[in-house]
Amino acid sequence: MTDDVAAARAAAEEESVLSRPPVDPDATAAYGDDPDQLIDFYVPRATGGPGGPAPVVAVLHGGAWRAPYDRRHISPFAGFLARRGFAVASIEYRRGAGEAGGGDPVAGRWPDTFDDVAAALDALPELVRQHLPQADPRRTVVTGHSAGGHLALWSAARHLLPADAPWRTDRPAPLRGVVALAPIADFAVADKLDVCEGAIRQLLGGDDGFAERRPYADPALLLPTGIATTLVQGRADLDVPPPVAEAYTEAAAKAGEVVGLTLLEDVGHFPLIDPAADACAVVAEEIAQLAW
Repeated sequence: MTDDVAAARAAAEEESVLSRPPVDPDATAAYGDDPDQLIDFYVPRATGGPGGPAPVVAVLHGGAWRAPYDRRHISPFAGFLARRGFAVASIEYRRGAGEAGGGDPVAGRWPDTFDDVAAALDALPELVRQHLPQADPRRTVVTGHSAGGHLALWSAARHLLPADAPWRTDRPAPLRGVVALAPIADFAVADKLDVCEGAIRQLLGGDDGFAERRPYADPALLLPTGIATTLVQGRADLDVPPPVAEAYTEAAAKAGEVVGLTLLEDVGHFPLIDPAADACAVVAEEIAQLAW
């Protein structure tokens, strides 16, 4: 496949996802005072697995941690999971806005983006009990796409953060597992590949922050987590190429942990969260294997 054909296919895949109308949640709750500190809840629309209370899927959207991309673009995926019998919690978090006086949005906010993901997941069990009474918060799987895949992996590794990290926990998160979709999982490799146009360095505050903050933010440095983890990756992904996921799984193996890696042929970046794509059904099955 030529570069032009590959780029055209990637653009069509992106349009397929981003042109879908948002799916409204059944409820929305705040986990903080900022307008972005919200979680959308989707009631399961079917009975999945062996029956009983539905597992919870916490969803972290992507978009290079940049403000223009919010949870609305992943709401069709959240609705898709609800139709598969999952209770879904789609988490919003603070992202990078434009520079003062205009300019393109930067990637993420330090430390706000990490503050929010930690706070949201800490608040999630109680919020699930309030807004999804048919769900079992003890069976929670975290999934995320792209930059959200990074945050999903990071959220499962908070017990491995440096001792002075404000987000560090004293024990592993009570999760059934993590399913990271085309995640920005290894910052060194992603930086070399210039994933999302310098997003990793922006997230960490520029060149000076890259080395200093990586131990607090890079999932590839926070292993082994002891939490069941699967990565799903399209082989044709131009946005977050397969070597990023492969580097993470190799780092996990060196740390003595087996991380699953499902590589999908002829699949790019966005079909993983596109309900119309076969890849999305594969993702749902990977989640089900950990959740039930």
